[in-house]
Amino acid sequence: MESATWCNPLSISRLNSHSRHHSQYKFMAFSTLHTFPLPSFSFSFSSSSSSSSCSSFHLKPSSFFPKPTTLLLNPRPLRSFPHPMHASSIQDAVGGAISLLQSSPATWHSALLSNAMIFLFGSPILVTGLSLSGIIAAFLLGTLTWRAFGPSGFFLVAVYFVIGTAVTKVKMAQKVAQGVAEKRRGRRGPGSVIGSSAAGCICAFLTIFGVGGEAFSRLWRLGFVASFCTKLSDTVSSEIGKAYGKTTYLVTTFKVVPRGTEGAVSVEGTLAGIVASVVLAFVSFLMGEVGSHEAIICVLAAQIANLGESVIGAALQEKEGFKWLNNDAVNVINISMGSIIAVFMQQALRIWCS
Repeated sequence: MESATWCNPLSISRLNSHSRHHSQYKFMAFSTLHTFPLPSFSFSFSSSSSSSSCSSFHLKPSSFFPKPTTLLLNPRPLRSFPHPMHASSIQDAVGGAISLLQSSPATWHSALLSNAMIFLFGSPILVTGLSLSGIIAAFLLGTLTWRAFGPSGFFLVAVYFVIGTAVTKVKMAQKVAQGVAEKRRGRRGPGSVIGSSAAGCICAFLTIFGVGGEAFSRLWRLGFVASFCTKLSDTVSSEIGKAYGKTTYLVTTFKVVPRGTEGAVSVEGTLAGIVASVVLAFVSFLMGEVGSHEAIICVLAAQIANLGESVIGAALQEKEGFKWLNNDAVNVINISMGSIIAVFMQQALRIWCS
């Protein structure tokens, strides 16, 4: 009996790396390919010379399920591909910024970051109401406000700025023609920013340094809100009076005087100023800066301070010996009076109720 055996294992063992298509970037890494060799078969053919011409064919599989073979397509040293910035690094940076913005109480870092972002996106509005130096002063004010009173205090100042800028632009051509418009067509400089926020800044510093402890922190917050209610009421009453006031009276003598006269008031401007202080006090109440009765105190203190400011303007401003008493100085006196009056009213109410 003769027998012959032939085995042909059909498997892929290697792939020529030079036949690959070269892309723009060569990834110097190990590329792997898992291949499954075809099953090997053993063929046996036997014949017997002594028997008849019948033959037998035997099919014997060697292995039907071989283990996969790992092929190295580019067995060269591994190199890292240069990425400009990993996605995880971006996510960490964004997450850190959000955590910083949400930090409570506010920190100087969160105040700077928040203020920078708001000023960046709000720059089209800022340039309409402030000069370049005024924007720098406003940035310092915003940072200080955020650090002391958080987002709610900052939002209060933002509302004050938007309303004050809007009423300043009302009938600007008419005001310019009559010579009663603000300088630079209402774009206020650093002197105006500082004069309008001096009392608020003092209250902010008192809050940051914890002067008086927890018992006084509420009073400093009240003084802060009252100062801006006072200034907004003064700005709105003045600008609306210049634009729509039919008859303007000097507050000390009730003599009819031209629009824009220092110390002059009008019915239209006075009513508009009261409404403005009510609006800002209500916003501060909604933001949790003050309580309901404290909001009322802010409105009352603002009107008393504005009346005092009109008296000072009529009696002293632009008079001999008081040339230093310009609008910015009067603004400081005005808002300081509003802040101090509100604090004393709150203390008197607390003593009376106790």
